[in-house]
Amino acid sequence: MKTADVGRLLLLAGLWGGSFLFMRIAAPVIGPAWVAFGRSGIAAILLLSYAGVRRTDLHFRSYKWNYVVLGAFQSAIPFFLFAYAETILSASLGAIINATSPLFGLLIGALLRDEKLTWQNLLGIFIGIAGVSIVVGYDDTQVSMTVIRAVLMAFGAACSYGISSNYTRRYVKGAPALGMAAYSQLFAALMLSPLLLIFPPIAPLTTDAISAMLLLGVLATGFAYILFFRLVVDVGPVVSLTVTFLVPVTALLWGILLLGEEIRLAQYVGSVVVLVGTALTTGVFQRLSKRFSAQQV
Repeated sequence: MKTADVGRLLLLAGLWGGSFLFMRIAAPVIGPAWVAFGRSGIAAILLLSYAGVRRTDLHFRSYKWNYVVLGAFQSAIPFFLFAYAETILSASLGAIINATSPLFGLLIGALLRDEKLTWQNLLGIFIGIAGVSIVVGYDDTQVSMTVIRAVLMAFGAACSYGISSNYTRRYVKGAPALGMAAYSQLFAALMLSPLLLIFPPIAPLTTDAISAMLLLGVLATGFAYILFFRLVVDVGPVVSLTVTFLVPVTALLWGILLLGEEIRLAQYVGSVVVLVGTALTTGVFQRLSKRFSAQQV
């Protein structure tokens, strides 16, 4: 991996880690529906404009129904669920639960018989669940039904990402990556629009909330997708797994630096356990071992 690729990777991890920070600022004011709608709407405008400037054929007619499904499970559902959860949970906790997305992807793939469960996969799943349990239980305050509901919504968002990844691999073959990103955001915005009346803004708008919303749509969604596709072309799709591991770390740093969130030892330990479980499940340790062995030869 070239130095420029490493820089893009770290920038992408920072942007996606920042998305939980931006949601934590915007969602308690604007509300989860408006945050999810604004995020996808802004990103759709940016990505479609980018495709138009580059005159890229997004193959809409061939894959329009696939784009609709991706819009639901890749964007609309997880964006809303995470935004709702972030009205209650910390930014760092939301990002840590998001790191379980590959675990859900593996389980769903196994149910569809597209993935084979091995002892390493199963061990990774149990370690990941244990890590999240540690993180969720780090707080001294009593666990309420509101907190439990928020945690379940965050897990639902991670599960939605797992459904999306399996659907993409099984049914969306040959579609341009930029087309999937741009139209999934457009259809997500359309799907989320009916919720705007059901979930109005929670509090009077503030400059911080509006700024966070714009940063979430432009940087953490629109620009991040463009950056991600550049990395996929340059270094391959395995980079997506690497970013998944880095996002909770960058979210923790953003939470400490900008939100003043108090990060306790148990949360650090739980974060590491989640990442180890995810790495075992996705076979990253095995890939690194093979690459290291090949370099030694």
